[in-house]
Amino acid sequence: MTTGHFIDGDWVGGQGLQTLSVFDPSTGSAFAELRAASVVQVDQAVAAARAALPAWSALTGQQRAGYLRAMAGRVEQQRADLLALQMRNNGKPEHEACVDIDDAVATFNYYADLAEGLDARQDQPVPLAVAGFVAHTRFEPLGVVGLVVPWNFPLVTSAWKIAPALAAGCTLVLKPSEVTPLIEQAYGRIAQAIGLPAGVLNIVNGAREVGSALSEHAGLDKLSFTGSNAVGSLVMRSAAPHCRPVTLELGGKSAIVVFEDSDLDQAVQWVVAGITWNAGQMCSATSRLLVHEAIADALHARLAVAFAALRVGNPMAGEVDMGPLSSAAQWHKVAEYFALAQAEGLRCLSGGAVGQGPGWFVAPTLYADVPASSRLWREEIFGPVLCTQRFTSEAEAIALANDSRFGLVATVVSQDLARAQRVAAALQVGHVWINSVQAVFVETSWGGTKASGIGRELGPWGLAAYQSVKHVTRCLG
Repeated sequence: MTTGHFIDGDWVGGQGLQTLSVFDPSTGSAFAELRAASVVQVDQAVAAARAALPAWSALTGQQRAGYLRAMAGRVEQQRADLLALQMRNNGKPEHEACVDIDDAVATFNYYADLAEGLDARQDQPVPLAVAGFVAHTRFEPLGVVGLVVPWNFPLVTSAWKIAPALAAGCTLVLKPSEVTPLIEQAYGRIAQAIGLPAGVLNIVNGAREVGSALSEHAGLDKLSFTGSNAVGSLVMRSAAPHCRPVTLELGGKSAIVVFEDSDLDQAVQWVVAGITWNAGQMCSATSRLLVHEAIADALHARLAVAFAALRVGNPMAGEVDMGPLSSAAQWHKVAEYFALAQAEGLRCLSGGAVGQGPGWFVAPTLYADVPASSRLWREEIFGPVLCTQRFTSEAEAIALANDSRFGLVATVVSQDLARAQRVAAALQVGHVWINSVQAVFVETSWGGTKASGIGRELGPWGLAAYQSVKHVTRCLG
């Protein structure tokens, strides 16, 4: 590809030293190349966003909402092309890629609604307890924001950031993952098609050099990052000299808690979905199964059968339940955990092996009765690898679930709704599902506690993350 960076309303070729190869993980073969942006081009993108900020932030919320609705419509119009690219570059089954597109469309429409509501909220009076003064509230954009998104949910994670940032009146520079640099380019093409003012949305592609140049850039007013804890720590460090806010959506090692009164057939569905959706490459993957001892053996047996029955293959070749891992690096990482499990003597009930090619396939894997000392129990694997432990009481289940450095999500399975609600309230996480798959709605928040990150995305909290609150107080005397 000769161009691949969207800066100040135009497509430009990369001037960096690195060439990004874009792979089909089902075959392990590259199907596109893209020259990375240079540090100078990152500067240009930030400068373009800074120049566009005054006019964009001066628009009414209703005016910005018009652009957001147009973006939603264009994403929907490009559904067929975006589906194919998600399936080819990420290895997503078609039904998963469809959910991603629906999610992106819903996100732009939702924040269009919130943008329209901003006009009525602006300059609202504040009741004061002291006479002789009046005050009102203003919600103002933070300014120029940098957005760094991962490879596991491209298009979706970027929509979660782009839509609220634009709704708030911010301008932005987006850095997609070097593993999946193509699909986010749809937003640049859409920006041109709908007449989004030049500089409001900029896209620069690259690997570590480009990400570092953006996260360290003095011209940003905020940075929002989704990715690994290791890189998230570097992002926090880069923000410190500028004392600027960051939103970090990081890793997870989430629990699914199955009580003895659960319907086993339903439990199997929710457990399998929680660890095999997107081939387990989710920060929210419920990779720790806590099951009551009374049903543990029965549930283990059913899960082993269900894992073995999953159709794993190339989504471009036919209907599958799970595709490959998205990169060679992730394939090697999961293979290392399989070797570690064997060295630790873990009891494997299903899977435990990587494919022999072509493509980066791994078997959905179940390890039973894994000790808490195991790295497989404590570390985020980012693959379809499920580890189990047994519990005997509600209190023990809560303690085991909370015994993690992460705190992103959890799932509770029980026919006793009062108990499920009690457990949900006690879990130290940002989102809990009860008797459900991981249904994520744009109206609810997304984010976690502990090492799972800082801040929230989605819902009104996602909009607030890109706003500054100003109060104006006047003396009447």
